[in-house]
Amino acid sequence: MKKIDILVPDLPESVLNATVASWHKKTGDIILKDEILVDIETDKVILEIPSSSEGILSKILEKEGSIVTSKQILGEVVEKKNKEEKKLNKENKEKHCSPSLRRSLSSEKNNILINQDFSFSKQENKKENFFKIQNNVINNIENKPLFLPKKNEINLNSDIRSTTRKKMSPLRKCISERLLLAKNSTAMLTTFNEVNMESIIKYRKKYGIYFKNKHGIKLGLMSFFIKAVIECLKKIPSINSSVKDDDLIQFNYFDINIAVSTERGLITPVLKNANEMSISKIEKKIKYFSEQGNKGKLDIKELENGTFTITNGGVFGSLLSTPIINFPQAAILGMHTIKDRAIVINNEIKIAPMMYLSLSYDHRIIDGKESINFLNYLKETLENIPTLFLEL
Repeated sequence: MKKIDILVPDLPESVLNATVASWHKKTGDIILKDEILVDIETDKVILEIPSSSEGILSKILEKEGSIVTSKQILGEVVEKKNKEEKKLNKENKEKHCSPSLRRSLSSEKNNILINQDFSFSKQENKKENFFKIQNNVINNIENKPLFLPKKNEINLNSDIRSTTRKKMSPLRKCISERLLLAKNSTAMLTTFNEVNMESIIKYRKKYGIYFKNKHGIKLGLMSFFIKAVIECLKKIPSINSSVKDDDLIQFNYFDINIAVSTERGLITPVLKNANEMSISKIEKKIKYFSEQGNKGKLDIKELENGTFTITNGGVFGSLLSTPIINFPQAAILGMHTIKDRAIVINNEIKIAPMMYLSLSYDHRIIDGKESINFLNYLKETLENIPTLFLEL
């Protein structure tokens, strides 16, 4: 019998290790070629590891929660031969409760937990006992369902207090470490401004349908901000920079990180050379990041590096915040929710859809004047969005 190792794939240099997230098979299960056996989770993505051959999962060496490194052996598959396959198929044909009955027995609707093996031999007494059990269960389901508490259900009328404890995911650990690193390694300061979103809202209403018909994607807000931010970074290049050791590194290209919330946590995929991207390409890439991020299937290269970050707490209703710098970058822009507020326009009080903007920056690199000017330029650009941006 040929034994084949299940290996951790090569991890990039920026990823030191990974965690075994979940096994989809257990020891003794029949495995098909290319079937996903196990998921491992890095601080950035989830990697699916398929079987390289057909066989039987004979060993699991690294259980869920184990820390593993590149090329480490996770388990072992024994290639399945024809004789073994026939034997297993024969065993699997053993008589048992019908699938429909098993589903009924274990359904949450009836709250009946039956995990017994109802297999029986040809002996008559065992067969009779089985049918007695089956008939009793069916009668209970039809006439008087049994209600048992669910596994995680808490009795609200009792004095029992409970807690849930679980390990941090690699992504959450990475987020924690990076936030602390940013707080402890930078002289972070935040400045604020506000922008009248009336112009952008008008353009979206006026051209949104044409844009979707032409490009096949909805016209959102983030793409306007990305294009406007790039124009402002060109005016104040010190904000598009970082510090390494005692050197100030100023980037002459624009790789913009955008914060994307997923079920696993916050990730910041990068729009490479965003200054060369059209509004439609930006919107399509944002959608791609969101979909793939929720599946944990973004490529690690899509999450690495970047020169400036934009985060939008407004999608969750945040009115104002002080975002933490995406270290080692020099600054991060915070977008917030749009609220109708009374403002003065041409000596008259009017109601306008306003958004607060925040710029957190490393004061070692960026002076207060530069940060304030950046937000002033951004405000002016957003309030006077050119139709050229829309490619119509």
